Amino acid sequence: MIELKHLSKVYDNGRTKVEAIKDINLTIEDRDVFGIIGLSGAGKSTLVRCINFLEKPTEGQVIFDGVDLGAISHKELLKKRQSMSMIFQGFNLLSQRTALDNICYPLEVAGINKKEARERARELLKVVGLEDKENSYPVQLSGGQKQRIAIARALATNPKVLLCDEATSALDPNTTDSILNLLKEINKNLGVTIIVITHEMKVIEHICNKVAVIDNSRIVEEGLVKDIFTAPKSQIAKQLILPKNEGVPVAEGFRCLRLVFDGTSAFEPIISSLSRNCNTDVNILGANTKNIEGVAYGQMLIQLPEDKETADKIKDFLDSKEIKYKEEGLNVE
Repeated sequence: MIELKHLSKVYDNGRTKVEAIKDINLTIEDRDVFGIIGLSGAGKSTLVRCINFLEKPTEGQVIFDGVDLGAISHKELLKKRQSMSMIFQGFNLLSQRTALDNICYPLEVAGINKKEARERARELLKVVGLEDKENSYPVQLSGGQKQRIAIARALATNPKVLLCDEATSALDPNTTDSILNLLKEINKNLGVTIIVITHEMKVIEHICNKVAVIDNSRIVEEGLVKDIFTAPKSQIAKQLILPKNEGVPVAEGFRCLRLVFDGTSAFEPIISSLSRNCNTDVNILGANTKNIEGVAYGQMLIQLPEDKETADKIKDFLDSKEIKYKEEGLNVE
């Protein structure tokens, strides 16, 4: 478990002071996939570098497995860091080393003999699906393959925590999905806690179970992904999740129902079932829903028929399915 207590970082060059993070308090449980999301300049990267003490916090504590990282010697800190690996947006592979030798590098630093290191590296190449690339140099690899090698290198020392700083920002959407799926498998199969730093809500939706939203160097909101997604409280969270109310317009000129999906199975055909049961066509005016771990979250705006009896049937059906809704539009206060 990682506990951040009143964590702050100030950069002071003698003339100006910049508070990169301010009074951060977070608890990240073992086996979490914990997302930290915010816009550029919000303090995300500084925060993740303070977690493993690549940046020493100005104030506060980082407690990892019960140990205060600020209260131990440099030698002990280096040992602890072997349990916290990091992957980056730019991959940071050594260009003069093959894929296998890149993975071996942290093992060499840790003093593992060459034979054992290479055996471990080959195991990890299988984990990331690149057994056939062990003799390839970074220049011969695609962006997704480079990131897979970087992930394998990060896993070399059997870390408990994997820190991902915008790890998919340089990748195309399909490659991003494959890397996120790989991280999910690593979390599930190896039990590695993963901390994801990103500015993209789709990354959080895809992989994380918990999320903290950072804005102007402070955590403004945190909780389960499904809770933050369905009911964001902070302005920045609303902007990240539903920019300009994307996909769900304001109800104008019609009597409408705004449906809120906050736990319905994503595989249950609610609208088609509604249409069949109520014997009416359903006009969808807009929607922004997401499938998070097989569950639907988000909003949908549907037009209510003018016939009161049919409208009441629709509401009764939604009540029976425990779908939350709010009436909007003409003659609705």
